[in-house]
Amino acid sequence: MKLYPEGANRKKQLMLGKNVAIGDNKFLIIAGPCAVEGEEQLTEIAKFTSKTNNIVLRGGVYKPRTSPHDFQGMGLEGAKLLSRIGKQYDLPVITEITDSRQIEFLDQLVDIYQIGSRNMYNYDLLKEVGKTDKPVLLKRGMAATIKEWLLAASYIELNGNNKIILCERGIRTFETYTRNTLDLSAVVAIKNISHYPIVVDPSHATGRKEMIIPLAKAALIAGADGVMVEVHNDPKQALCDGQQSLNLDEYGKLVSELEFLTKIMKDYE
Repeated sequence: MKLYPEGANRKKQLMLGKNVAIGDNKFLIIAGPCAVEGEEQLTEIAKFTSKTNNIVLRGGVYKPRTSPHDFQGMGLEGAKLLSRIGKQYDLPVITEITDSRQIEFLDQLVDIYQIGSRNMYNYDLLKEVGKTDKPVLLKRGMAATIKEWLLAASYIELNGNNKIILCERGIRTFETYTRNTLDLSAVVAIKNISHYPIVVDPSHATGRKEMIIPLAKAALIAGADGVMVEVHNDPKQALCDGQQSLNLDEYGKLVSELEFLTKIMKDYE
């Protein structure tokens, strides 16, 4: 069976904002906090990361947490804050959408919708974002096969939206040292059997900040079109996933090493 719709539009490059794109050798960095916590926090992060070329600012405002006692996000007020600060620093913004009813107001506030791993099988939500014209980043489900992941993407595309980015964020295995197991082979597979760009999220894949930079570089070498990383101005005080967030200096090191590696790869093409 086909893993993408008949006649699907194989875009070489997908524009995500002014001068920001993915694909066709345009490596994308999506960076920002797991959750929008307040104006000072987000402003400091946006100001620092805005110096990066080809970047999207991320920030969760609806947080589907395993425990109902954990911070659930700032909701609409967080989305408004993310939108305003993104515009202030001329950055396109992405946030997770968890319910199709959120489209009505998020449509005016964000540039890219993120479908989280828990919602990869939420076919009603996939159909509804498929009716929008915004790019959609679709994370792989916790135990989803590559085929299931691509068929989930087809739910979006068959409803009219072909602006899809896949995100490999690790899958659940028996390993307990890392939060999940990063499947870099999925990057190569997606490049061979589909027409979608793919980014890698080493933050959620490992849950360990010391592994983020090495695996981001490995993703670049494997052929990924970008990376998605969690960045916080004070990870120890983060309300969500501080243990897997880079601080600003570490983020600067990540960008520097990716740029250096990209140059080396181009020199040997």
